Amino acid sequence: MEDVIKLPATEERETGQKRGPELQFDPQEETVKRQRNAKALVVLGEEDSSVKLLEDLVFGAEDELVDRLVAQDQDEQGGTLLDDDDEDNDDDNESEVENEARLQLPSVRKSAWEDEDDELEEEVDMSHRFRRNLTKGEAESTMSKQKLQQRMKEQFQKAMGGTPSWAETKVKKKIKKKADDSDEDEDEDNNLLRKTGNFVASSESLPSGILRMKKCLHANNARPSDDRLSTVQFHPSAQVVLTAGLDQSISLFQVDGKTNPKIQSVHLERFPIHKAQFSVDGETVVATGLKNKMFYLYDMMEGRVVPVLAVRGLNESRVKEFCVSPEGDSLLLTGTRGFLHVLTLKTKEVVRSMKINGNVSDVAFSHDGSKVFAHSEEGEVYVWDVRSSRCLNKFVDDGCVKGTSIAASRNGQYLACGSQSGVVNVYSQKECLNSADPRPQKTIMNLLTPATSLAFNPYSEILAIASRAEDEAIRLVHLPSLTVFSNFPVSKKKIVYRTSCLDFSPHSGFFSLANNKGRAPLFRLLHYKDF
Repeated sequence: MEDVIKLPATEERETGQKRGPELQFDPQEETVKRQRNAKALVVLGEEDSSVKLLEDLVFGAEDELVDRLVAQDQDEQGGTLLDDDDEDNDDDNESEVENEARLQLPSVRKSAWEDEDDELEEEVDMSHRFRRNLTKGEAESTMSKQKLQQRMKEQFQKAMGGTPSWAETKVKKKIKKKADDSDEDEDEDNNLLRKTGNFVASSESLPSGILRMKKCLHANNARPSDDRLSTVQFHPSAQVVLTAGLDQSISLFQVDGKTNPKIQSVHLERFPIHKAQFSVDGETVVATGLKNKMFYLYDMMEGRVVPVLAVRGLNESRVKEFCVSPEGDSLLLTGTRGFLHVLTLKTKEVVRSMKINGNVSDVAFSHDGSKVFAHSEEGEVYVWDVRSSRCLNKFVDDGCVKGTSIAASRNGQYLACGSQSGVVNVYSQKECLNSADPRPQKTIMNLLTPATSLAFNPYSEILAIASRAEDEAIRLVHLPSLTVFSNFPVSKKKIVYRTSCLDFSPHSGFFSLANNKGRAPLFRLLHYKDF
C-alpha cells in the first residue's frame, strides 16, 4: 500500500482559493524579444561600454561577463602598481629639481632702464689730478669707462679690505658664511692637533683708531728716582721691570699694576748710568756710563756686581751705546768714527769689528740675530752680516738729513728709521735687504722734534715713537693699518713729559717709558690678556 502524505488543512484552504491562468513560455517569441531589445539598446548607446555590460547582465552572457570582469580587475591591479612606480619616480624627479633650484643662484635682476650711451666705448682722460692715482703707469693716459669703473671698484675693495657686507647679495653672504665656517672649523681642528697651550686667550687682531688702555701706578713708585731716568725695560720671562738713570742706581720692581713693590736696588758709586739692559736669559744686567770705558755686569742670581775695567781688542775712549744680541752670547758696542764692535760675554773680548761711513747714531739686530741694521748721522742705513762682517746692502733713508734712531720688528717684517726732523719712515725689511732704493711703506710725521726712541711690541702690531726734546712727544702707531692711535697721549694733563726710553712687556700686556722726572709711567694695554 502506497504511503500517502497528507497536507495540512491550511494548505487545503489555500489551494482551494482561485488561481489565475498560468503563463506559457514560448522560446521563439522570447528570442525575438531579445533581438528586438538588443537592437534598441545598440541604437541608444552603441559606444557606451556600461550599457553593453548592463545588456549582458540582464539578457544573459554571464560567462563572458565574468571573464571580462576578471580581466578588468587584473588590468586595474597592474595599472595601480605602475601608477605607484610612476608617482615615486615623479617624486624623485621633483626632489632633484628642487635641490637643483636651491643650489642655483637666482637670476640677476634686470635693470629698470638702460642708457644707450653707457654702451659707447668712450675714452676717459686719466691725466686729471683726481684720476692719477688710478693709473698703474704713464702708458695709461686714457682709459675706457668700463675699465675705469673696474679700477675704481678694485681700489674701493682694497681700501675697505674686500667687498663690504652691504654690497653682497643674500646668497653670496650665505655661501661666504658657510665657507668661512668650514675653514674656521678646519683651522681650529688643525691648531688643536698641532700645539698645546692656553686656548682661552683672545686671537683677535689689534683694532686701529683707539687703543684700549688703562693708566696704572708708576712702575718705580716704590722708589722714584731723584734724577732723569735713562732706561726702562721689562724682564724677558719674569713679571719684573728694571729702571736705571743718572741717580747711579739700578732698581727692580715687581709689576702688578697696583702697588708695584720694589724687589731690589743696586747703587753704583760715581757711575751715572746711560743705559742698562737685561741679558737674553734674564740673569744678568749690563750697565754702561756716560763717560767711562768701564761697564758693569750685575749677576742677579748671585747678587754680585762685576766691573769690566778693560776689554781686549777695544780701542775706544768710552763705552756708551750697546745692544744685546738675540742669541745672548755677545754685545754690539757702538764706537766712534763709525765703528761697531762685537764683544763676547764669555771672554769679554772683541771678536770682530765693522765700520760705516760717518758716525753711528743707532743700531738694531734682526729678529734672528744674524744681521745688524746701522743708521748713520748722514742718513744712510747699512745692513751687515754678523758672522762674516760683510756689508750686505746700503741705502739712503728717504728724506733723512740726519739719522737719530732705528728699530726692527721681531717678526722680521718692519724696519723703522727716525730722523732729526721728527719724521719716522717704516720700511719692509725684505726690501731693505734686497733693494738699493727701498721706498717707505709709511712716513709718520706726528713728531716735530728729533725722533730719539723707537720700539716695536713683541707681536709687531704697535710701534712706539718718542722724542726727548719736548714734553708729551710720544705716539703709538697701529702697524697693520699704519695709522696713529688718537687717544694717546692724553692732551689735557701731562703724564709722560720728556721720554728717553720705551718698552713693552713680553706679551704686550704693559707699556712703560722713562722720563726726565725720574718716573716710569705704566700703562695696561687691555687688548692683550697676558703680561
